[in-house]
Amino acid sequence: MTKSSISTDVAIIGAGPTGLFAAFECSMLKMTCVLIDTLEHVGGQCSALYPEKPIYDIPAHPSITAQALIDSLEKQIEPFSVPRLLSKTVTTLKGEKGNFTLITHKGDEIHTKAVIIAAGAGSFGPNRPPLENIEQFEQAGNIHYYVRYSDQFIGKDIVIAGGGDSAVDWALALKDKANSISLVHRRDRFRAAPESLCRLDAAIAEQKIKKLVPYQLHQLHGEQGSLSHVDVISLDGEVQHLKADHLLAFFGLTTDLGPLQSWGIETNQGRIPVHQATLQTSKEGIYAIGDIAQYPGKLKLILQGFSECAMAAHAAHAVVYPDMALHFEHSTTQGIPGQ
Repeated sequence: MTKSSISTDVAIIGAGPTGLFAAFECSMLKMTCVLIDTLEHVGGQCSALYPEKPIYDIPAHPSITAQALIDSLEKQIEPFSVPRLLSKTVTTLKGEKGNFTLITHKGDEIHTKAVIIAAGAGSFGPNRPPLENIEQFEQAGNIHYYVRYSDQFIGKDIVIAGGGDSAVDWALALKDKANSISLVHRRDRFRAAPESLCRLDAAIAEQKIKKLVPYQLHQLHGEQGSLSHVDVISLDGEVQHLKADHLLAFFGLTTDLGPLQSWGIETNQGRIPVHQATLQTSKEGIYAIGDIAQYPGKLKLILQGFSECAMAAHAAHAVVYPDMALHFEHSTTQGIPGQ
């Protein structure tokens, strides 16, 4: 999207699951809104990091993949035609309750009466291993820090590096799709769920996964940007040459609140303290929901974030329509506005 100038009732920063549902709640209260996200697509970490992983604690869904959840949330707001500013980072937020101006790093201006921050853990990116020429293999699509679609690894030789849930879960998920899987970790101990570790031991015993510990990544090999082998090295200097079409490097994420910290809003260890009843931050007219919100009893669960969406939208209504009393209605009687 090119440089824009938008006037709206509520600006929602973050287009993950809570941002999308906040757009629905605002729209149901007949407030216009816009979604803004640094990623090039909606869905936040659900779409970027684990779209194919199942989620088990979404009400009425015994199991739903992260991407299917995002797709359903998008369908839910479809009737409202909510505009999106994607691949845009809000760098400036100024003004006061009822009259805020947001400016993105690409010069977009958003004039809004209220702001809802649904930025998760802030902007995030992978911890990249310090390997020579890694950029050329990243550009060729041979290096992965998260997996969006597993079918790209069918019949391929895969090296997975890391010792946490992501490394173990994807080794197990791909063991029947890939031609070979080599799981590399610098310790002979993985930080994953006990059931996953039992399944990993079984897969290793069946020779569906090759475990290399204690080893770490050492060097990448390939021609014309296409990966062919990965060297791993032990603590005593022994090198193993592993055939590899793809390297999955799971060393966690770096998160950063970025410009948000300069907006005059109180923060605490990377999160935003809010009033529990309204989700309002230390600045009137600005609300925080989802993982970034902090208050006593807070649980970092998507379902709790959904509840916060409704609470913040109802609180924002008093800012958008200060002279209008809001009479609570259930959606069964209210229906979809305009339909």
